[in-house]
Amino acid sequence: MITSVYSRVCRTQTPQIIERTSSGGFQSADGTFYVSKPYRSKSTKKLRATITFTPRESHFDTSNASSGTNEFRGFFTLFWISIFLFMTRTYIEGIEANGVPLNLQFAALFFRHALPLALSDLLLVLSTGVCVPFAKLLAKGHIKYHWTGVIIQHAWQTAVLAITVKWTFDRQWPWVQSGFLTLHCLVMIMKMHSYVYVNGYLQWVDHEAKKALEILRKETERVGGYESAVAIAKIYRKEADGASTRSDSGSSTPEAPDVPNGGKPYLEVEVSAAAVLRQRLAVAAAAASSRNETTVTDPVTEFTEEPGPHPLIDHPDEKIAELAKEFSELDSELVSTGPQKVRWPNNIGWGNFADYQLIPTLVYDLEYPRTERIRPLYVFEKTVATFGTFTLLYSVTEVFILPKIHQASFFRAMLDLALPFMVAYLLLFYIIFECICNGFAELSRFADRQFYEDWTGDPDLSRWNSTSWDEFSRKWNKPVHQFLLRHVYTSTMRSYKLSKTSAMLITFLLSAAIHELVMVVVTQKIRMYLFMAQLIQIPLIAIGRTPEIRRNKILGNVFFWVSLFSGFPLLCVLYVVH
Repeated sequence: MITSVYSRVCRTQTPQIIERTSSGGFQSADGTFYVSKPYRSKSTKKLRATITFTPRESHFDTSNASSGTNEFRGFFTLFWISIFLFMTRTYIEGIEANGVPLNLQFAALFFRHALPLALSDLLLVLSTGVCVPFAKLLAKGHIKYHWTGVIIQHAWQTAVLAITVKWTFDRQWPWVQSGFLTLHCLVMIMKMHSYVYVNGYLQWVDHEAKKALEILRKETERVGGYESAVAIAKIYRKEADGASTRSDSGSSTPEAPDVPNGGKPYLEVEVSAAAVLRQRLAVAAAAASSRNETTVTDPVTEFTEEPGPHPLIDHPDEKIAELAKEFSELDSELVSTGPQKVRWPNNIGWGNFADYQLIPTLVYDLEYPRTERIRPLYVFEKTVATFGTFTLLYSVTEVFILPKIHQASFFRAMLDLALPFMVAYLLLFYIIFECICNGFAELSRFADRQFYEDWTGDPDLSRWNSTSWDEFSRKWNKPVHQFLLRHVYTSTMRSYKLSKTSAMLITFLLSAAIHELVMVVVTQKIRMYLFMAQLIQIPLIAIGRTPEIRRNKILGNVFFWVSLFSGFPLLCVLYVVH
């Protein structure tokens, strides 16, 4: 999308309807664009710039222009019409047979222990607040994150999980209540872990930055002192600006800026192309402003509020310049890449933590992309969709799943449960990632709504047709995938110097253990079926990467769908019956 919009803006002779935003970007029909300062590419050593597309709407959002004009949008509408007609027929048959649409026996589970469950969940959420004073202790240097803070953090997280699981067993709750509390506990633990980890990492960065600055000041003593060195560096900077055409963009530029949390991978372009785009966007914004006869403030169109490199980076002494570059890189990590330029530890506080708890992401960042306002009608739409879809999910579960589990024939049970489980999975997927996540995103003005992707990364195939399990695991649940990628996979490689294969194995083992823990709480059985099913994905991923499967995408797609359809009923029958 970024490439197509970039090309469209650069090639057209007629300015698009684009307006400048208060954050320094350009608002178009496709979203908000930010054209960054030039930086020097590590690979090519050429000056480049990045174009970042931060806000992203949900695929199924009615306000999403790209999805709304998609030629396959009718299939989405057809699905809901079919479900509505099918469930209406089911309700009529229930009235004819029993006098009521549903017997509501299963519904009684949802209302048991409602007050104790609500109080327990509230206590669980409040317990996460211990992260704020802990982060303040880290910021003040009373506790070093490595390794005292790490030990305390993991001990607390383990205690919260153990107490929650034990509480569900002691209360002897049905599987609905125990499963909900356990899953919510895992979500809270991931949020706590990310919050403390990021602040602990930034404590280390701050310490290293201060140490680098201290060494830099001592190093300048041999060239006449710090102030003198800065003055010399500024003179060299001016001379370089006048001697080279490249210096118009700044020869001592930062490395490629990070894409804001959850943002699309940036589009890298030559500086000249970025300048053309920036100019055309400005012209389009000015044209739109004049047409609307409104006064538009002149916000900075680049990230000029971003902390620039240390002035000594231009000093002729190579050692001083290298130390200044090291300090600049460390210092830039302490400031967010968004328009607010939040600097650590100014982020640490109750308000920031409460905001993070409301945002539907499991990865903490100093700043998130935000929408301009909250749309009450959008929140109402998602609320109605949540309860309406849940009604359909409940009906499918009560009528087509529960009566079919205990059957004499294993294969007949698999056959009868395959379609209802797939429908239930799709409805649950829609409730969580389209309704609940988008609803909380709107309330918190969180702009990045990509909580899932289409289940394929192959442009040669139609969307939503995965050819391997690694595609599915990456794309169906983006919040958990981002957490595992950042705090398990990448973290283990960086902290313990593990290979990619070893880090992937640890990630799968942790994910499999957590999935099995949920099943133990729900069924109160230790069977390890789901654990083994998770680990089986590792050889399945290896098979999916073989040349035979890669050449035959349809074969991989068929294998994936057969596995997905059979997996849910198989696990249900195994855990319930056996």
